[in-house]
Amino acid sequence: MTGTCTRREFLQLSALAGLALCAPTALCACQPASDAETDSRYYLARKDKILQDLDSLSPHLHAALKAQHGVDVADAVIRDTRPQLDALLPQLPYIGSDANELTTNLTQSASALALYHAMKTRGKTAREVGLILYEGYDAYLSTTSKIVTTGLGILQALGLDAQKAQQDIAESKKHTYPGDWIQESVQGDGKAFDWGIDYTECGIVKFLHAQGADELTLYRCQLDYPMSRVFGMGLVRTTTLAQGGTRCDFRYKRGRKTEPGWPPAWERGL
Repeated sequence: MTGTCTRREFLQLSALAGLALCAPTALCACQPASDAETDSRYYLARKDKILQDLDSLSPHLHAALKAQHGVDVADAVIRDTRPQLDALLPQLPYIGSDANELTTNLTQSASALALYHAMKTRGKTAREVGLILYEGYDAYLSTTSKIVTTGLGILQALGLDAQKAQQDIAESKKHTYPGDWIQESVQGDGKAFDWGIDYTECGIVKFLHAQGADELTLYRCQLDYPMSRVFGMGLVRTTTLAQGGTRCDFRYKRGRKTEPGWPPAWERGL
């Protein structure tokens, strides 16, 4: 893997680890797993870090749960979510370790599913879980420092991730890992949008389907909106695989106001 960070890697490193802006080569310390480190062993080897990421998010989830369902439910759900995530890690599909920037999306989806399990046992619906996820992530991402959000704009303006993005697209088309994403870049015109990505296969859709949790996928997808809002990416998306579309069409225009992700567009008749 090269030292250049992609847009998604920068977002993950800055939002989840709270890093300040520094040189791209310093930011991207990802290394591919060894040949022997495959399948569930990859996630189990990183269990402490994955659980720590959940711990960082949990206070924001707790606040949203408390506001919606009361402190007793909030305490119980947060208490149960961590062991639920621990149990899910061996079931995550291997898609190439840290060399695949979308691996983090799978671990985050496992966290969302763990929360769903903890809430579902208390009679809560997928939509109720979706609201907690949305409000929790929105509050968490809103704590990101201004210097980090400005850094994303610098990366985009300098085109530092363009070559790696093309490599990722070419790699995805090899279909090396069944649980992976398949993606295609879309050239922007600078007016309607600056750049875009179409996903014709989605690892989140596949993972949650395998876990019998298709109903959660729609709401997991809504977390792209607070990410776009905080980083000023101007996301517009008209269709997703989770909604039965043939693709997920991400279109970004820096500086454009990101539309609200909650309530979901389909509930607003859009």
